[in-house]
Amino acid sequence: MPYDQEPKDKPEHGSKDKKKAEGKSGRKEEKFSFLQETIKPKPISREKILMQFARISIYGLIFGFFACCSFFSLKPWAENTFFKDETKVTIPADEDEEQEESPEEQVEAPVAAVELNSGNYEEMMDSLYDIAKEADKSIVSVQAVKKDDWAANAENMQSAAGVIVADNGRELLVLADSAICEDASQWSVTFADNKEYGAALKKQDKNRGLAVFGIEHAAVADSTENAIKTATLGNSNNCKQGEVVIALGNMFGYGDGLSYGIISSKSYESLFSDSMCGVIATDIPLTEGGTGILINLDGEVLGLIRAQIWEDTESTTANALSISDLKPVLELLLNGESVPYIGANGTTVTEDISGEQGIPVGIYVTNVEADSPAMAAGIQNGDVIQEIDGIKVTGNSSYAKAVEQCRAGDAIKICGQRRGTGGYVEVTFNVTVGSRE
Repeated sequence: MPYDQEPKDKPEHGSKDKKKAEGKSGRKEEKFSFLQETIKPKPISREKILMQFARISIYGLIFGFFACCSFFSLKPWAENTFFKDETKVTIPADEDEEQEESPEEQVEAPVAAVELNSGNYEEMMDSLYDIAKEADKSIVSVQAVKKDDWAANAENMQSAAGVIVADNGRELLVLADSAICEDASQWSVTFADNKEYGAALKKQDKNRGLAVFGIEHAAVADSTENAIKTATLGNSNNCKQGEVVIALGNMFGYGDGLSYGIISSKSYESLFSDSMCGVIATDIPLTEGGTGILINLDGEVLGLIRAQIWEDTESTTANALSISDLKPVLELLLNGESVPYIGANGTTVTEDISGEQGIPVGIYVTNVEADSPAMAAGIQNGDVIQEIDGIKVTGNSSYAKAVEQCRAGDAIKICGQRRGTGGYVEVTFNVTVGSRE
């Protein structure tokens, strides 16, 4: 065989491998080719776009409606849970009374003769009424429901006049007589627009008979917010005998009473444990159990009218506790703080009395309240208090201020003197300050 001639049966290169692969699979290997297609989206018509837009709009309205409902239903809870910070209420101190001019500085102005007639009187009364109506925006009626009195209604509800004295940003704060709290389970407040809202007792001081109620802003309608205002507390130290005043409240057995009168006296005081409060007496009639707010001609609050300012004495005229003397205590109550209470009162021993009677200068104790911190510490009638927790006491005024500087729960020292067989000796009492709530 020639070398240049290849054998006919010579297997091709790799044929053995192909046969092996075919033997294993049982079939020949096949190759496929795929067609690549491009799927084009169908054109969107204008009608479909409008339908899609309408569908989204409807979903948005439904979502917005439920979101709005959820917001208003959860708003009170959210405010109570996350917005508990309140603005501290601060009552500005009264300015000192203006000093009277010396005789040399006084210049008599000529007085023009005025002819008075019925028209003048009517004009004067209209002017007083305008002042009263503006001040009435701050006056409220506080109603109480007795405990277990589930059938209470407007006829058997106890009520008292109150005044909006502050706004801490979260609540409207109303001051009223604490007698409204006795045996009561719940309270409501009726504002100047005759709308009634639930109120919560924030704090009270049974010693002076004061109570502060809070009404949540979230619960008060905008129409009511626009119809009311916070009262301005005046300087009752500056009012004078014979000055014209206005009484608003429940003086005559109904809640929206109004009367005019004059200050008949400022010579009296009401005695409380640890303090005294000036009384503004008027010639305005008052029914049994009547309460109200005394206003001056500037529309400012001068005092709280109370039927029984003095024990065992039911007055038939409206007498009011001086608002200036109540301001330090009122500031504590408005901020939810307890009013400090020791439970002793007495008579001021001046330098003159001390020289005549041989009693040390200070407060001569004439009464110690039963179950009071003073009684628990061993203070007795006849003791002379001279110092409270490092503050010198020389009279009733300094004694009241020293007690007001304390806080309920504080452990303090009261220093003074007690009469013994050989004369007065120094004594110290360890007192835990309390409160009457």
